[in-house]
Amino acid sequence: MISKLSSTQADFQEKLSSLLSWESVSNNDVAKTVDDIIANIRKTGDQALVDYTNKFDRMSAADIGELTIEVAALKEAFDTLGEKEKTALQTAADRVRIYHQKQKQNTWTYVEDDGTMLGQKITPLDRVGLYVPGGKAAYPSSVLMNAIPAKVAGVEELIMVVPTPDGVVNQLVLAAAYISGVDTVFTVGGAQAVAALAYGTQTIPKVDKVVGPGNIYVATAKRVVFGQVGIDMIAGPSEILIICDGKTNPDWIAMDLFSQAEHDEDAQSILLCPDADFINQVEASIVKLLPTMDRKNIIATALKDRGALILTKDMNEAVSISNQIAPEHLELSVEDPKAMLDGIKHAGAIFMGRHTCESLGDYCAGPNHVLPTSGTARFSSPLGVYDFQKKSSLIMVSDEGASVLGEIAATLADGEGLQAHAQSARYRIK
Repeated sequence: MISKLSSTQADFQEKLSSLLSWESVSNNDVAKTVDDIIANIRKTGDQALVDYTNKFDRMSAADIGELTIEVAALKEAFDTLGEKEKTALQTAADRVRIYHQKQKQNTWTYVEDDGTMLGQKITPLDRVGLYVPGGKAAYPSSVLMNAIPAKVAGVEELIMVVPTPDGVVNQLVLAAAYISGVDTVFTVGGAQAVAALAYGTQTIPKVDKVVGPGNIYVATAKRVVFGQVGIDMIAGPSEILIICDGKTNPDWIAMDLFSQAEHDEDAQSILLCPDADFINQVEASIVKLLPTMDRKNIIATALKDRGALILTKDMNEAVSISNQIAPEHLELSVEDPKAMLDGIKHAGAIFMGRHTCESLGDYCAGPNHVLPTSGTARFSSPLGVYDFQKKSSLIMVSDEGASVLGEIAATLADGEGLQAHAQSARYRIK
């Protein structure tokens, strides 16, 4: 059902590399389809978007107006929720907002002795497009995690796109859009929605950045339009890596592994532990609990194809292997997780302690659940307010400073053979 590996076996690194390998966007047929869709959206705009929506989502819209949802309808969706759902959604939104407000960057300057002022100006993006999946499942949590940081950053206009196959609209998704401050929603999806956001149509305005997860067509489209607009990341399948000392309830660990495996068949769940008996206990828990899961077939496939229970020599080696993997979600299910923290170099989000399951981070802990996957935590960070702000350098040189800096600049420009650069600087020297 799930592979069992040991770090001491001769072919361990080879098997680990095979387990981790993933090409998120590598299908030439998909790329050709996406290129054609983008070209059609750029050529005919709204009409192509309506045509694709009717085709792929089994709709019968006459025009883009039928695929547009204004704020009043978002509020109505929120108002129709039950009190329990309202409270859960609002509490999660409040926690996400409080956390991200601490990330907000401010403009700063400093003045040198000669009066030269240097600094950095922080400004938000003007308009952002948010893609929300709407095919196999609905994700109101993704709305919160993408929209709230954008609004905290000061983004003026947030355009959300979400596919609604067969015209089925998820009220919780619309309610999440309302309390997150989304300005307009269009019920379109796929590569065509990404293209519409990137280039604009007669109705959908061109945005500065496209964020949010999607299928292989969405991911491919985001990669193609990058440069025309900014994007958050090209995300692969969801991942969880658990480092456990063998003292946590094995049922808890099994269920935490399930929590990622139930996303889809390509999701990855890995346990690192130096206790062979405990690994056997977790395996037994997997066998016991799997039949009780609604998505047991998806979980079983993910665990079989990409999951592993790995026996390590000790906890230090577990940390070393974890850094090699650079997981999206890392659970430190140990007695003293703070003591391990300095050794962790690469992880999207770190869940510390036996009671900190990854699913709390997915929904309501506060930090963002949009995280780097497929080893990109080696050089990438979670989505945050900083992704919706940009920086401008501030330089105001005083008369005295122009003489000092001018000589330095002119000398360096001469060395590069750039005469106009050098002369421009020398004009300012007293």
